[in-house]
Amino acid sequence: MNMSWALVIWLSIGAYAFKMLGFVVVGGRKLPVAISRCLVLIPAALLAALVFNGTFTNGQEIAIDERAIGLGVAIVAAWRKLPLIVVVVLGAATTAALRVAS
Repeated sequence: MNMSWALVIWLSIGAYAFKMLGFVVVGGRKLPVAISRCLVLIPAALLAALVFNGTFTNGQEIAIDERAIGLGVAIVAAWRKLPLIVVVVLGAATTAALRVAS
């Protein structure tokens, strides 16, 4: 496991620990609305970090290659509200086709 994955895992453990600490400290009281909205966004931020790390890095270097174009196609497909399986297949097929072509 490389250093970036270890960092992502430790950060996710820390985020979960902070969330659990909130249950212990706050107990039965309701959290403020602003904090509740922030806690809901943590999983999306972690997923975005994983996607960025897997798409735009190659070892310890930043790399823009076929994966970035495949991600772009998948983003456009998701934006057009295509079914999830179609989004995944389009992104993977685009990446594979560009790798074969180069």
